[in-house]
This record gives sequence, structure tokens and C-alpha cells, in this order.
Amino acid sequence: MDNSFIHAVIKILKKEVKKWKDPIVTRISMVRQAYHEDKKIPFKVLISCILSLRTKDETTSAASQRLFSMADTPETMVRLTKREIERAIYPVGFYRTKTENILLLCRELINRHNSRVPDTIDELLKFRGVGRKTANLVVTLGYKKPGICVDTHVHRITNRWGYVKTKTPEETEFALREKLPPKYWLIINNLLVTYGQNLCKPISPYCSICPLDRFCKRVGVDRSR
Repeated sequence: MDNSFIHAVIKILKKEVKKWKDPIVTRISMVRQAYHEDKKIPFKVLISCILSLRTKDETTSAASQRLFSMADTPETMVRLTKREIERAIYPVGFYRTKTENILLLCRELINRHNSRVPDTIDELLKFRGVGRKTANLVVTLGYKKPGICVDTHVHRITNRWGYVKTKTPEETEFALREKLPPKYWLIINNLLVTYGQNLCKPISPYCSICPLDRFCKRVGVDRSR
């Protein structure tokens, strides 16, 4: 596939996703406070990403709001007890493990990074509970720096199109770094997460009403609506 394919697809996606809400992590990154470079945003993106793993967006949204109403900086977070954080984030998946990871992460931010969330993927990957998806989201949404966040939706849909041929999200990230035009790096995750949650479902996607149907090779699609 040449670049004409991805240009056409992105143009359609930008229009279509306006029908639905942005993913919760994207919404958090867009809430600027006193000035446009709100230092709390990277921290909130990082924590909400951790909460979102293996958890539905609505649950992540409610849990993030409860937690950030109690603490929205590393310093205020470590003042909370494990029980207080667990109660705030429940019922996110693996909430006890996530509570431990959040407290450890906040202590490391305070002690090793002067309470500032790192802005590089390599540094972020050193934190327990932070994988490439989370690291890329912090870099792209928190700092507006180049990166490609690949979650299950990005991995599934780009392979379904036939745009890449990969077996894991990490392979997909590096394949996209090779062929996706840089101007789409910051937006590809938001577009495909929104589209994947609402139309291009993992099982039985809505191919009959998908405006991208003519572009899609339907790789791996056994049943559709």
C-alpha cells in the first residue's frame, strides 16, 4: 500500500470519529488548567493510562476522576494510604496491583525525577507497570512529542486493513514507525481506539456500514455485521 491509502483513510476517520467521545486518556490530556503547559497533565496521563489497562473506558474515567479529586501530583498521591487509593480506583482491573505500582511510581518520581514525569520512552519504561503503550501515550499526549501508541485497537485494525502484517502490538509500533507518515503519529491511536470501540469491533465488526469498507482487506475477519 502506498501513502495514498493512509491519507484517504485518515481523512475519513477524522470525520467519522466526531460522532463519538474521545478515549478517556485523550480527554484528560486536553483539560488544560491555569496555562497551556499544565505540568499536571503528563502525570494525569500516566496515572490514567495505568488505570486503563484491562479496564473499560467508562470505568477508567470514573476511577480517574475520583482519584484526581483526592490527589493529582506525586506529592499528594503518596500522602494517601493504599486503602484510600484502592477504594478510589475500584473496580478497575487489578486495582490492588495498580495501587502498589502507582505509589512506587510516585515515590520514584519524587526521589529520582524531582516530581517531573520523564518525557522519553526509555525513561518511562523503567517504571514498574509502564509498558510501551503507556510510555508512548505519555510522550504524545502529555508532551506532544513524536511517538506512536499502539494498543489492541491500533494493532488489530491496521492489520485488518492489511496496512501492516504483524503479530504483536510492539511489532506494529515499529512497523508503523517505518511507514506511517509522521504527521499522523500523534493522532493514530486516538482515531483507531475510538473507531475500534464503536464500529470496527474485535469480533463481528460493522463492515456493512463502515465507510472504510472499500479500503479494508478484512484480514482475520470471519464474521461481520
